[in-house]
Formats: sequence, C-alpha cells, structure tokens
Amino acid sequence: MAQSRLQPNASGLTLAELMITLSVLALFIMLANTAVLSRVQSYRFKAQIQDFVSTLQMAVMSAAETGRRYEVIVDPVAQTYLLRQITTSDLANTLPEEVICDGEFGRACRVDKIVFDDGDSTTQEPAKFRAGHRGWAYGGQIVFYDEDDRVFTLLVNRLNRRIEIVEGEVELLSPQGADALPFPTPALAR
Repeated sequence: MAQSRLQPNASGLTLAELMITLSVLALFIMLANTAVLSRVQSYRFKAQIQDFVSTLQMAVMSAAETGRRYEVIVDPVAQTYLLRQITTSDLANTLPEEVICDGEFGRACRVDKIVFDDGDSTTQEPAKFRAGHRGWAYGGQIVFYDEDDRVFTLLVNRLNRRIEIVEGEVELLSPQGADALPFPTPALAR
C-alpha cells in the first residue's frame, strides 16, 4: 500500500497549537513575575521600616539603660533619619561624634508627614523624637507610603515606650480636659 502524500504528519504540532502553548506559558510567567515583584516590594518596605523601628527602639532602650539622652531626627524632605546621643545643651546642631547611626528611606518606604501628640506636625521640617531615662519626651505618629501608595502609620507611644506599625492612617488621641470625661474623677468630684 502506498501512503498518500497529502496525509499530514500526526506527530508534529501545528503553528496554531504552538502559539496557544506559548501564549499560555507567557501568561503563567507574567503572573508569577507579578507575584514575585509584589513580594519583593513588600519585603523592601518591611526591611526599611524595620531598620527605622530598630533605630527608635535603640534610642529609647539606651536612654532607659544609661540615663543619657538620645534623639532620632526624621527629615521628611531628604527622606533620611539619624540617631544621635545628645552630649551638649545645644540641641540645634548635631556634632559628628554624636551620631550613632543613620539611614535613608527610599521609594519603597516614603515619609509623608509627622504628627506629635501635642498637636505639632510637619511635612517639610526635620522632626525630633527625644528619649530620656523616663521614655519619649513626645509621642506621635509618622505616616509612610509604600511603592503601591498604601498608607502605614508608625506610632510612637510616650507612655509605654511602645512602637508599632499599623496599616492605614490612624488618628492620634489628643489630650482631653476633665470636662470631656464621661465620668467624674476623684480629684474633681466634690
């Protein structure tokens, strides 16, 4: 029996099958790449914010242990921070020998604004978180954006020295007068 020349070879792929296979493979690669990129961005944000939190914790813990004063200066314009030990009464100038460590924020972790618990806030001027043997002189919050423009708030609590990061923008509690309390306090009750 003679085989007809018009009969296609059954073992090969057609061009259409090859294109469909490559398209599906490209789709899987694109989805995997997107997931990996998202993880890398999240990791960079977490790494930068953790470095900064470690700097704040170093300041408050060192102050509690040694009785010395420390200051973390956050510059929202330059997107930098530094930790120094305060050695002079001149708080306006930082001496090179006072600097313990410094760091930068980047595209993955951008400072938007800083609000202190006394109501002062800044988006342009360097903010100073000072720590002494009793803890933070002022608490507050630092609002950050990640690469996807998601908002995170770092809270510095002056009452218990706690530092935490929360997703979203959190409103600081402002001090209330005795008349705003829902119950009478013993010192005010007559």
